[in-house]
Amino acid sequence: MSKAKAAPPPGCTLDIKDPQVQEAAIRIQASYRGHRSRKELRETGPPKFLQELKDVVLLEGSAAKLECRVSAFPDPFIVWSKDGAELKDGPKYRYVFEDPDVVALVVRDGVLADLGKYTVTIKNTFGMTSGSACILIEVPAKVTKGPDSVKAKKGTTVVLKADIGGEPAPDVGWLKDGEDIEEDDRVFFDVGDANTILTIKNAQRSDAGKYEIYVENNFGTDQSFAHVDIL
Repeated sequence: MSKAKAAPPPGCTLDIKDPQVQEAAIRIQASYRGHRSRKELRETGPPKFLQELKDVVLLEGSAAKLECRVSAFPDPFIVWSKDGAELKDGPKYRYVFEDPDVVALVVRDGVLADLGKYTVTIKNTFGMTSGSACILIEVPAKVTKGPDSVKAKKGTTVVLKADIGGEPAPDVGWLKDGEDIEEDDRVFFDVGDANTILTIKNAQRSDAGKYEIYVENNFGTDQSFAHVDIL
Protein backbone atom coordinates (compact mmCIF):
# COMPACT_ATOMS: atom_id res chain seq x y z
CA MET A 1 0.00 0.00 0.00
CA SER A 2 1.57 3.25 -1.08
CA LYS A 3 1.75 6.14 1.28
CA ALA A 4 0.51 9.55 0.29
CA LYS A 5 3.33 12.06 -0.19
CA ALA A 6 3.48 14.71 2.45
CA ALA A 7 2.75 18.23 1.20
CA PRO A 8 5.76 20.52 1.20
CA PRO A 9 5.91 23.11 3.96
CA PRO A 10 4.32 26.49 3.15
CA GLY A 11 6.59 28.76 1.08
CA CYS A 12 8.63 25.87 -0.33
CA THR A 13 6.84 25.51 -3.67
CA LEU A 14 7.62 27.27 -6.95
CA ASP A 15 5.17 28.04 -9.68
CA ILE A 16 7.16 27.72 -12.91
CA LYS A 17 4.55 29.84 -14.65
CA ASP A 18 5.22 32.74 -12.29
CA PRO A 19 6.97 35.52 -14.32
CA GLN A 20 9.32 36.27 -11.40
CA VAL A 21 10.38 32.64 -11.20
CA GLN A 22 10.97 32.52 -14.96
CA GLU A 23 13.04 35.72 -14.84
CA ALA A 24 15.16 34.33 -11.98
CA ALA A 25 15.76 31.12 -13.95
CA ILE A 26 16.96 33.12 -16.96
CA ARG A 27 19.40 35.07 -14.77
CA ILE A 28 20.79 31.86 -13.27
CA GLN A 29 21.27 30.30 -16.70
CA ALA A 30 22.99 33.45 -18.01
CA SER A 31 25.28 33.53 -14.99
CA TYR A 32 26.19 29.87 -15.49
CA ARG A 33 26.89 30.41 -19.19
CA GLY A 34 29.10 33.41 -18.33
CA HIS A 35 30.99 31.41 -15.71
CA ARG A 36 31.40 28.50 -18.13
CA SER A 37 32.65 30.86 -20.85
CA ARG A 38 35.25 32.37 -18.54
CA LYS A 39 36.34 28.93 -17.43
CA GLU A 40 36.69 27.78 -21.03
CA LEU A 41 38.76 30.87 -21.85
CA ARG A 42 41.07 30.18 -18.92
CA GLU A 43 41.60 26.64 -20.13
CA THR A 44 43.06 27.75 -23.47
CA GLY A 45 46.61 27.64 -22.04
CA PRO A 46 48.95 30.34 -23.37
CA PRO A 47 48.20 33.92 -22.33
CA LYS A 48 46.29 36.05 -24.81
CA PHE A 49 44.88 39.56 -24.76
CA LEU A 50 41.14 40.03 -24.59
CA GLN A 51 41.67 43.80 -24.64
CA GLU A 52 44.95 45.49 -25.60
CA LEU A 53 46.72 48.31 -23.77
CA LYS A 54 45.90 51.84 -24.92
CA ASP A 55 47.88 55.08 -24.73
CA VAL A 56 46.94 57.32 -21.80
CA VAL A 57 47.58 60.96 -20.90
CA LEU A 58 49.15 61.78 -17.54
CA LEU A 59 48.81 65.26 -16.08
CA GLU A 60 51.82 66.47 -14.13
CA GLY A 61 51.37 65.62 -10.46
CA SER A 62 48.50 63.18 -11.00
CA ALA A 63 48.27 59.42 -11.59
CA ALA A 64 47.70 57.37 -14.74
CA LYS A 65 46.48 53.81 -15.21
CA LEU A 66 47.46 51.46 -18.02
CA GLU A 67 45.21 48.42 -18.20
CA CYS A 68 44.40 45.41 -20.35
CA ARG A 69 42.28 42.28 -20.15
CA VAL A 70 44.05 38.93 -20.30
CA SER A 71 43.06 35.29 -20.53
CA ALA A 72 45.62 32.85 -19.09
CA PHE A 73 45.54 29.55 -17.22
CA PRO A 74 47.47 28.54 -15.18
CA ASP A 75 47.73 32.02 -13.62
CA PRO A 76 50.51 33.93 -15.37
CA PHE A 77 53.66 35.71 -14.20
CA ILE A 78 53.45 39.41 -15.08
CA VAL A 79 56.21 42.01 -15.51
CA TRP A 80 55.85 45.68 -16.44
CA SER A 81 58.70 47.65 -18.01
CA LYS A 82 59.33 51.18 -19.28
CA ASP A 83 61.55 51.74 -22.30
CA GLY A 84 63.04 48.29 -21.74
CA ALA A 85 63.74 48.65 -17.98
CA GLU A 86 61.74 46.52 -15.54
CA LEU A 87 59.49 48.40 -13.11
CA LYS A 88 59.26 47.18 -9.52
CA ASP A 89 55.95 47.16 -7.70
CA GLY A 90 56.13 49.92 -5.10
CA PRO A 91 55.07 53.47 -4.18
CA LYS A 92 55.75 54.90 -7.66
CA TYR A 93 54.54 51.98 -9.80
CA ARG A 94 51.71 49.84 -8.55
CA TYR A 95 50.85 46.45 -10.05
CA VAL A 96 47.07 45.96 -10.02
CA PHE A 97 45.11 42.74 -10.61
CA GLU A 98 41.35 43.12 -10.88
CA ASP A 99 39.03 40.11 -11.05
CA PRO A 100 38.54 38.30 -13.23
CA ASP A 101 40.97 39.19 -16.00
CA VAL A 102 42.14 42.83 -15.73
CA VAL A 103 45.86 43.55 -15.40
CA ALA A 104 46.91 47.15 -14.76
CA LEU A 105 49.78 49.43 -13.84
CA VAL A 106 49.22 52.64 -11.89
CA VAL A 107 51.87 55.35 -12.27
CA ARG A 108 51.70 57.86 -9.44
CA ASP A 109 52.86 61.47 -9.02
CA GLY A 110 53.33 62.10 -12.73
CA VAL A 111 56.42 63.97 -13.91
CA LEU A 112 57.93 64.60 -17.34
CA ALA A 113 60.29 61.64 -16.85
CA ASP A 114 57.25 59.30 -16.89
CA LEU A 115 56.82 59.98 -20.61
CA GLY A 116 57.63 56.81 -22.56
CA LYS A 117 56.66 53.37 -23.81
CA TYR A 118 55.34 50.87 -21.26
CA THR A 119 55.22 47.12 -21.89
CA VAL A 120 53.48 44.32 -20.02
CA THR A 121 54.89 40.81 -20.44
CA ILE A 122 52.61 37.91 -19.48
CA LYS A 123 53.78 34.32 -19.39
CA ASN A 124 52.84 30.95 -17.98
CA THR A 125 53.95 27.38 -18.55
CA PHE A 126 52.21 27.31 -21.96
CA GLY A 127 53.66 30.46 -23.51
CA MET A 128 54.15 34.21 -23.39
CA THR A 129 52.68 37.38 -24.87
CA SER A 130 53.37 41.09 -24.49
CA GLY A 131 51.79 44.41 -25.36
CA SER A 132 52.83 48.05 -25.23
CA ALA A 133 51.33 51.53 -24.94
CA CYS A 134 52.62 55.02 -24.27
CA ILE A 135 52.09 57.45 -21.43
CA LEU A 136 51.84 60.99 -22.75
CA ILE A 137 52.61 63.79 -20.31
CA GLU A 138 50.89 67.14 -20.20
CA VAL A 139 52.99 69.80 -18.44
CA PRO A 140 52.10 73.51 -18.43
CA ALA A 141 54.69 75.79 -20.03
CA LYS A 142 57.05 77.27 -17.45
CA VAL A 143 60.13 79.46 -17.14
CA THR A 144 62.06 77.38 -14.63
CA LYS A 145 64.89 79.94 -14.33
CA GLY A 146 64.55 83.44 -15.66
CA PRO A 147 67.30 85.54 -17.26
CA ASP A 148 69.64 87.62 -15.10
CA SER A 149 69.74 91.39 -15.46
CA VAL A 150 72.85 92.62 -17.25
CA LYS A 151 75.05 95.73 -17.33
CA ALA A 152 77.29 95.84 -20.40
CA LYS A 153 79.50 98.29 -22.25
CA LYS A 154 78.44 99.70 -25.60
CA GLY A 155 79.71 97.57 -28.51
CA THR A 156 79.90 94.32 -26.53
CA THR A 157 77.71 91.23 -26.87
CA VAL A 158 74.87 90.77 -24.40
CA VAL A 159 73.44 87.29 -23.71
CA LEU A 160 70.23 86.60 -21.81
CA LYS A 161 69.49 82.96 -21.01
CA ALA A 162 66.34 81.36 -19.57
CA ASP A 163 65.58 77.74 -18.66
CA ILE A 164 62.17 76.59 -19.87
CA GLY A 165 59.98 73.48 -19.75
CA GLY A 166 56.60 72.09 -20.73
CA GLU A 167 55.02 69.22 -22.63
CA PRO A 168 54.20 69.64 -25.40
CA ALA A 169 57.19 71.91 -25.96
CA PRO A 170 56.06 75.52 -25.54
CA ASP A 171 56.11 78.36 -28.02
CA VAL A 172 58.76 80.89 -27.02
CA GLY A 173 58.94 84.65 -27.55
CA TRP A 174 61.18 87.49 -26.40
CA LEU A 175 59.94 91.04 -25.90
CA LYS A 176 61.65 94.38 -25.20
CA ASP A 177 59.66 97.03 -23.35
CA GLY A 178 56.48 95.10 -24.11
CA GLU A 179 57.06 94.75 -27.86
CA ASP A 180 57.98 91.61 -29.78
CA ILE A 181 61.64 91.54 -30.74
CA GLU A 182 62.19 91.61 -34.49
CA GLU A 183 65.15 89.31 -35.13
CA ASP A 184 67.99 90.24 -37.46
CA ASP A 185 71.72 89.48 -37.77
CA ARG A 186 72.48 91.56 -34.66
CA VAL A 187 69.60 90.66 -32.33
CA PHE A 188 68.25 87.10 -32.36
CA PHE A 189 67.28 84.22 -30.10
CA ASP A 190 67.67 80.43 -30.14
CA VAL A 191 65.36 77.85 -28.56
CA GLY A 192 66.66 74.51 -27.29
CA ASP A 193 65.01 71.58 -25.55
CA ALA A 194 65.38 73.12 -22.09
CA ASN A 195 66.48 76.72 -22.58
CA THR A 196 66.36 79.77 -24.80
CA ILE A 197 69.11 82.35 -25.38
CA LEU A 198 68.70 85.92 -26.59
CA THR A 199 71.84 87.42 -28.15
CA ILE A 200 72.44 91.13 -28.76
CA LYS A 201 75.63 91.83 -30.74
CA ASN A 202 77.37 95.20 -30.78
CA ALA A 203 75.04 96.45 -28.07
CA GLN A 204 73.84 100.06 -28.39
CA ARG A 205 72.31 102.35 -25.77
CA SER A 206 69.00 101.90 -27.58
CA ASP A 207 69.16 98.21 -26.55
CA ALA A 208 68.80 99.16 -22.89
CA GLY A 209 65.42 98.32 -21.41
CA LYS A 210 63.15 95.68 -19.88
CA TYR A 211 63.30 92.27 -21.55
CA GLU A 212 60.70 89.56 -21.18
CA ILE A 213 60.82 85.85 -21.98
CA TYR A 214 57.36 84.41 -22.65
CA VAL A 215 56.40 80.72 -22.99
CA GLU A 216 53.04 79.15 -23.83
CA ASN A 217 51.49 75.77 -24.58
CA ASN A 218 47.96 74.34 -24.42
CA PHE A 219 48.16 73.93 -20.64
CA GLY A 220 49.64 77.17 -19.42
CA THR A 221 51.75 80.29 -19.88
CA ASP A 222 54.65 81.83 -17.96
CA GLN A 223 57.05 84.72 -18.24
CA SER A 224 60.10 86.25 -16.60
CA PHE A 225 61.84 89.63 -16.83
CA ALA A 226 65.33 91.10 -16.81
CA HIS A 227 66.82 94.55 -17.29
CA VAL A 228 69.66 95.41 -19.65
CA ASP A 229 71.74 98.56 -19.02
CA ILE A 230 74.26 99.72 -21.63
CA LEU A 231 77.08 101.83 -20.21
